[in-house]
Amino acid sequence: MTRNKMEFGLKILAVILLGVAAYFYSAGQSDYTFGAAVVGLCSFFLSMRFAIKRRLAAVEAADDSDGGQP
Repeated sequence: MTRNKMEFGLKILAVILLGVAAYFYSAGQSDYTFGAAVVGLCSFFLSMRFAIKRRLAAVEAADDSDGGQP
């Protein structure tokens, strides 16, 4: 799986889990709300990590291609 697909998949998972957390919150299930929200937020931050890593790799590749000139 490529990084772009993984990033997109994790964002979709985060949205779904936060929706599930909202449902559990409205149903009064605080334990399940907390669990779904935590896993959803972790999924979101992992997707952000993939995006940041991709941007840093692009900047590093651009620096290597110009010979390291400032």
